[in-house]
Amino acid sequence: MLLGMTSRTSEGSPHAGSDADTDTDNLGALPRTRSISRWDRIWRPFWVLPMVIIVAATVAGIFLPEFDRSFQGELPYVFRGGPNGARDMLGTIAGAMISVTGLVFSITMVVMQLASSQFSPRVLSDFLANRVTQTTLGIFAASFTYALTVLRSVLDESGVSAGFVPQISVTVAFLLVLASVAMFLAFIHHMTNSIQVSSIVAHLGNVTLDVVDRYLPEPDAPGARLGTDSWKPGPGMTSQSVLAQEHGSVVEVDHRELLSWAAEHDAVVEVLPQVGAFVPKGMPAIRVWRAAGSAALEEDQLGSLRRKVMVEKDRVFNQDPAYGIRKLVDIADRALSPGINDPTTSVQVLDELHRILRLAVTRAELPALVTYEQVVRLVHRPQRVSLLIDLALAEPLHYGKESIQVPSRIISLVEDLLTVALPEHQSTLRHWLDEARSVA
Repeated sequence: MLLGMTSRTSEGSPHAGSDADTDTDNLGALPRTRSISRWDRIWRPFWVLPMVIIVAATVAGIFLPEFDRSFQGELPYVFRGGPNGARDMLGTIAGAMISVTGLVFSITMVVMQLASSQFSPRVLSDFLANRVTQTTLGIFAASFTYALTVLRSVLDESGVSAGFVPQISVTVAFLLVLASVAMFLAFIHHMTNSIQVSSIVAHLGNVTLDVVDRYLPEPDAPGARLGTDSWKPGPGMTSQSVLAQEHGSVVEVDHRELLSWAAEHDAVVEVLPQVGAFVPKGMPAIRVWRAAGSAALEEDQLGSLRRKVMVEKDRVFNQDPAYGIRKLVDIADRALSPGINDPTTSVQVLDELHRILRLAVTRAELPALVTYEQVVRLVHRPQRVSLLIDLALAEPLHYGKESIQVPSRIISLVEDLLTVALPEHQSTLRHWLDEARSVA
């Protein structure tokens, strides 16, 4: 969902920046994030891939027997039995596959419940998004529907014809059983690995590290340190607000398209919520500043702006480095709770946060004011490195202050970060170093 419906990034927009941009513009510091396309949104739900596999198998079960009827040649290694043997085999496959499909689904539910209670409810989306689980369920259910569909084509001696056995189709059903066995082994392997804290933490760390790398600019990126965080409209400028049409979290801001739109309409676009922030329906999410006396924007123009800020029910990683850190910190908090009391897991999380922060503190801040041709055109509220540091360290230190391991690990972590951090990030790090030493 959006403040409207989809978002698209247009790197080649005439106002999105080029080699001809002046050094005073900070287009080069805009985040290098990938846009969430409509195609990505279609394939994201858990049920889509299994349903596609099931539909493909059902269609094959309808048309492959027709090919069997027209095929006159002899093939080696295909099913050689009669109608009764084919019917028994397909019935056995259908019964076995639907039973094992229920088993796989039950295992998935148990693992999800365990992960939710042991780690955090926010890690469930990572389990559901895994293609191994989706493919396993899809192939098992597809084997069931395929076998039933082909079973309709098997005729005995009393049928309309003198008996018909779709030999190739029955052989494909057998091959689907072999594929199901292989996927079941892969599924069990995946599940046994996925519930290990090291696998969960490493996965979250890798994804978050990739987002940080694309979101925060290099220190030498053009415009990375230009401008200030404050902006005031010029005298006589008037604003028009764009209201959110749906509630949810901001998951993507198309900075380059907003910049292009603002330059084209001689306006300043101000994005009010930060990526990751919750937006209720009807809240002003975008404010457009234009010269006094400008005609009010029409609904199609407001809709064009809405499509450049995406809102969904759940946060996603795309432009939200704080989301990955939030998930990791949740695991650390749960491990430090009296009911679990597992400070070693919390230290594992801190090790992964160390990796993420070591990259973050070597990057410049994302500019809140984006200029084009030396004129401010876009005002937004980027996530700051200080926010990431505070989010990563505040709660583990608070809940783990009585632990022997946690404060000492935070001290060593921050001391290492101070050796590589840019000067503008060191005051925040020193604050947390003092805090950790005070409770160690």
